[in-house]
Amino acid sequence: MCDVAVNATRAHPSFWRLIDDLGLQTKFKPSNPAASTRWIHTGGRRRKLSPWLVLQQGLFKVIGGVRSSRQGQKSVAEAIPIPTVADAMTLGIVNDVSRNVDADFLMPSMTRFGDEPPIKWSKVKRKMMQNYPLFTPQKGTTASLNGGMQTLVDALVSALEALDNVQISFGVDITTPEALAEEQQQPLSSIVWCAPLRRKTTEFSHLNVYAVGFTEEDSRSVPVGYGTLIPDPEAPISGVLHESDVHASPRAPKGHRLFRLMSPVARGATEEDVKRSLRTYLCEADPVVFEKIGERRIPSYAPGYMASLEVSNPTFTRAGWFYSGVSITHVVAEAERIADVF
Repeated sequence: MCDVAVNATRAHPSFWRLIDDLGLQTKFKPSNPAASTRWIHTGGRRRKLSPWLVLQQGLFKVIGGVRSSRQGQKSVAEAIPIPTVADAMTLGIVNDVSRNVDADFLMPSMTRFGDEPPIKWSKVKRKMMQNYPLFTPQKGTTASLNGGMQTLVDALVSALEALDNVQISFGVDITTPEALAEEQQQPLSSIVWCAPLRRKTTEFSHLNVYAVGFTEEDSRSVPVGYGTLIPDPEAPISGVLHESDVHASPRAPKGHRLFRLMSPVARGATEEDVKRSLRTYLCEADPVVFEKIGERRIPSYAPGYMASLEVSNPTFTRAGWFYSGVSITHVVAEAERIADVF
């Protein structure tokens, strides 16, 4: 079993509460602590991703980049002037190289974009740790669902369909909050708009996703970990996720391991190119499973993206991944805050 997109969640009480509300407690488990290591593969070698790797590139260079980022509208490449690390990070999150990604969007705390919270972040974290239902996660861990994220999608759909005051419509040609308010004959102030506005359809990057399986014996040379990021533009793939290493629930038959590969369409790699690259980025053995499982189009967030959003308070509510952050926890926490208002 292999997720095509998000496969796990970082720690946040809002996500834990959602799982609890949907009755998915028995299907939600912490990640394997032995699979937390991440690597970068560049220049023909793989290195463990760590603060030391960043500092090796020059402490003053890093400090200079952070200071520069606080001027606003900078790219991640400018904020983190270490190309391999910056590109690996942005490719792993939004499928684009760091020079094309807005630092204010990806790292608002570092760039100090937006208003400061009313209380210190250290106090926020203490409060968070005190109100996790189900189980309190360990620092730096993730958690996931038996059956993958489809388990969450199915539970959400079932819960929504059971509500008398909810109607789900598909294929509706509505592109603005104003049009939605008119169609529903509701005031504009009642609209919670969770889709992009004023975006060109070309502002997306494209990604091919592959699932690859090996026997444990054949893949014993691959260390247990979270995954490898590959920023080299000539490489057929930009990253490898160790699907079966990470999760508490089984993602592969006994005696086997499952990996997910990301291949940016911009690199022009064919399916055969991706398959040949397995010997470089995983192991010499032939896989027992090699299958393209999906394609994804990911919105682009060019430098200055956050600064370009409306600064005036609209008469409708804006929400969603494109507006508040790149993590599933951002979306769930934001939805919880909106629900609390009602």
